[in-house]
Amino acid sequence: MTQPSGTPDQQSLQTLLAELPANLLAGRKVLVTGAARGLGLAFAKCIAAAGGAVVMADILSDLVQTEAAALRAAGSTAHGLAVDLSDPASIDACAEAAVAALGGLDGLVNNAAITNSGGRDAHALEIDMWDRVMAVNVRGTWLMSRACQPALAASGRGAIVNLASDTALWGAPNLLAYASSKGAVVSMTRSLAREWGGEGITVNAVAPGLTLVEATEYVPMARHQKYLEGRAIPREQQAADVCGAMLFALSGLSRFVTGQLLAVNGGFVMH
Repeated sequence: MTQPSGTPDQQSLQTLLAELPANLLAGRKVLVTGAARGLGLAFAKCIAAAGGAVVMADILSDLVQTEAAALRAAGSTAHGLAVDLSDPASIDACAEAAVAALGGLDGLVNNAAITNSGGRDAHALEIDMWDRVMAVNVRGTWLMSRACQPALAASGRGAIVNLASDTALWGAPNLLAYASSKGAVVSMTRSLAREWGGEGITVNAVAPGLTLVEATEYVPMARHQKYLEGRAIPREQQAADVCGAMLFALSGLSRFVTGQLLAVNGGFVMH
């Protein structure tokens, strides 16, 4: 087997977009972080195809503006915003601008994250890298959720979808900071679900397996092979494979589902 390119399978995504019910998210207003590329971009496209209005936020400000413009050209309501999830002031400004742009907020997809991509073990992992991963993946998810909470509560049907990872479920080696951060996101999901359920906000987590997107180009062939051998569905995972779980958690179909973790990994981890 040759090394996967990490390039998303656009045909799979286009097929999914064509099959989505156009009214699944009709009238819903959603903010997606990390939406300039990869899973976040796929999520934004699916939200738009399902009838939702979307604000796409990313630290890659020029790219996210370009992708939002492409969705608008296709007839969707989409806005691009810059955000730095390591900066509390930037998070607050992004949430405020998203609510202003859409006239409210019904959903938040906390997708943005970073990893210690060098594959360092516990001894080689730098403290600065640990701190940055935690600042973006954990603190950033908390602060963005907190900043959006008033608008989500006001909507009467608020939904938060936090992106976890199955690395937090099976003990992935040489990804200590990333896996630990995603385990924290799972625990955060349950705590926020308890805190905000009385305000009509559901909070759920989706845990993808190793997915072919730009951010996973560095992943060694051995790890791809481990996934292929361990999955009940023995193929590479595409961004399109994760979108259904995200849409379910955002939509009215999950209105009595909260505090849950849905692993989307072809059966590599079953829990």
